[in-house]
Amino acid sequence: QVRLVESGGRLVYTGESLNLSCEASGRTVENHAMGWLREAPGKEREFVAMFLWRSGIIHYGEFAKGRFTISRNISKNAVFLQMNSLRPEDSAHYYCVVMALDGNGQPRDIEDWGQGSLVMVSP
Repeated sequence: QVRLVESGGRLVYTGESLNLSCEASGRTVENHAMGWLREAPGKEREFVAMFLWRSGIIHYGEFAKGRFTISRNISKNAVFLQMNSLRPEDSAHYYCVVMALDGNGQPRDIEDWGQGSLVMVSP
């Protein structure tokens, strides 16, 4: 089991930027995907951004393209989410997750969750 420790969530205002961090420990994530999902009250869970760890390929949710950037520190098994031009609709709990891959090397099932980072964007 992987332990995921997140940091960075806080209150910001519309248009501001925020960076979330997540560091994994316990086992390698090399054969997995690692990244971010978000959940907001009354809304479906959304895919934010994800690394396919071995290849370094990145996937973004449609809403995240152009505003959010995921990066990583391989030696620390860490991922970061730089969020720019934040909007009130970006308010959510952001979860760092590790996902198993399917036979095509794509994210399939969530195996591990971070504790969640609350991001609140005020108008």
